[in-house]
Amino acid sequence: MNTAAIIELAGYLGSTLVVVSMLMSSVVKLRVINTIGSCISAAYALIIHSYPLALMNICLIIINCYNLAKLLKSEQQYELVHTKADDSFPAYFIAHYRQDIQNFFHEADLNVSASDTAYIVCCKTVPAGLLLGTLSENGVFDIIVDYTTPAYRDCSIGTYLYSQLTTQGIKKLIYSGKSEKHEAYLLKMGFVPENGVYKKLLA
Repeated sequence: MNTAAIIELAGYLGSTLVVVSMLMSSVVKLRVINTIGSCISAAYALIIHSYPLALMNICLIIINCYNLAKLLKSEQQYELVHTKADDSFPAYFIAHYRQDIQNFFHEADLNVSASDTAYIVCCKTVPAGLLLGTLSENGVFDIIVDYTTPAYRDCSIGTYLYSQLTTQGIKKLIYSGKSEKHEAYLLKMGFVPENGVYKKLLA
């Protein structure tokens, strides 16, 4: 393959990544993929001497980097709200996101009456995550649903949530469901598989 063909393929790759980024539900993923695509497209435009196209992509890179920096600081803006599982808002939250929740917790009983405790994580007053389950007297929380909305699905919600649960008297988290999609998240967040369940001790 000659150099001209490689350059042409690089141009198509950059454009494809920019388009694909628009399909991302996670804002962070959208910005990252769009930045990569814009970098490739900007390099391609400079090589073929298309300076207006290069300028546009450089502007996109700057905008994406600025917004990514703001997003990475969003952890400081999270707030934890403790409520009962049978309150109206957890039921509303689950009903609104039911289809997406079932992609990760297809075996979970999404009837809130099966739980007794709920924690909602908000970002600038916007509900971004829900932890639903049962809390025992010895501080063990049995997770039924640990869900983050698509726009905040970068693990920062989980990191914040688990750091705050100790202030609620929770010492240990247990997840006994069977969801391959959620198991990957649990391993990333430090849960340990043991006898068919996932456990995490909170410091």
